Amino acid sequence: MKHLLFNNNSSVAYDDSDVDDIKVFIDGKLHDFKESKDNRIDYATATKRNKYAQTLNNQFENLILLTGAGSSIGWGTAGKVGKSMADLWDDTETLLTKVVFDKLLSAIKYEETWNDGTIIKNLEKVLSMATPAIPYVTKAEIDIEDCVNKIKDFIKNACQLDLPSNSPHVLLLNKITKRKVTLPRFKLFTLNYDLMFEQAACESNFVIVDGFSFSHPRTFSGRNYDYDIVSRNQSRVKEEDNFIQKVFHLYKLHGSVNWEKIDDKIIQKGNPINPLMIYPHQSKYESSYEQPYFEMMSRFQTNLRKENVFLITVGFSFGDKHIVTAIIEALEQNPSFQLMIINRGIDETNENLKPFIDAAKKYSNISIVSETFEDFAKSYPDLKSYNQDDTRQIVINIPNS
Repeated sequence: MKHLLFNNNSSVAYDDSDVDDIKVFIDGKLHDFKESKDNRIDYATATKRNKYAQTLNNQFENLILLTGAGSSIGWGTAGKVGKSMADLWDDTETLLTKVVFDKLLSAIKYEETWNDGTIIKNLEKVLSMATPAIPYVTKAEIDIEDCVNKIKDFIKNACQLDLPSNSPHVLLLNKITKRKVTLPRFKLFTLNYDLMFEQAACESNFVIVDGFSFSHPRTFSGRNYDYDIVSRNQSRVKEEDNFIQKVFHLYKLHGSVNWEKIDDKIIQKGNPINPLMIYPHQSKYESSYEQPYFEMMSRFQTNLRKENVFLITVGFSFGDKHIVTAIIEALEQNPSFQLMIINRGIDETNENLKPFIDAAKKYSNISIVSETFEDFAKSYPDLKSYNQDDTRQIVINIPNS
């Protein structure tokens, strides 16, 4: 049985064990196709998308999107694309050479394997074990500090990505921000270091409130999130602010490739030597108590506690303890909180997702959807009633003299 959508009130699944008689189950009941020759898997997929689109058509007072690596994997230009942890493992092995990488794993006693004996490619755990081992392993055996620094530099460079022309980031931003301007701004929280969403916003003429000042150098201060952008017409009759369209909040929970700390200030700059990033390791929870991560995390927790909150997660593995803890607290303590998890597949053996899959079977405010980031962006409902058409742009081509 392959599940496409889980919810206490609604579900979609299909059984293709018999390719000549594929069975589709809608809300737990076998669907009767009668004499229809329609592709049954396509029918199940379309039904799934119709169901979650009905939910997304509602105007939630507080709309939040949380994205992880899954929103960057496979996207980029000139052959340089976002990579999974397994891909980064393979590239790290090539970078250090297999001999050195094997020495590193042996020195830190990394012995994680699957049931069939193959190694589990968990680069995050390697960094978690290697970093504290630096003072205790002699350089004559292996220079662990050098290995760790090379891995971190490689990860930093791997996140220097350019947005492709067919990017779903642009499409999703244009759809998900179509809201009544009187509602709180849409908030995007991301665990990714890359600038995909910033580039998408620039391409579509958005204004991002990201915690940094609008003056140069762009300097971080949490209070910048409390400001908004309005149009104040001199000839207005009513004393009220006109909130402009195409504005959203961006929070980068694990840092960014264009953040750097200089003295006691955090600024944005192009290609900093030492970007502020929480690299993959199991002490990310502790690192999140430092600025600017603490501000980002506290904003995430505060927003999850508000009334009528709808959180959508896309490409998030649910492996980050501090993020998962905040989401669980919202589910347990906030009666108006709703959660939709968009994941490439629904795998009930996945230890990170299984508690949420089990909860989705019991509670109607949790939905698990099997969908890629690209297809989710395409299937997200486009609310025409809140259109954000750009002012017509005039392009004048002057011939070269």
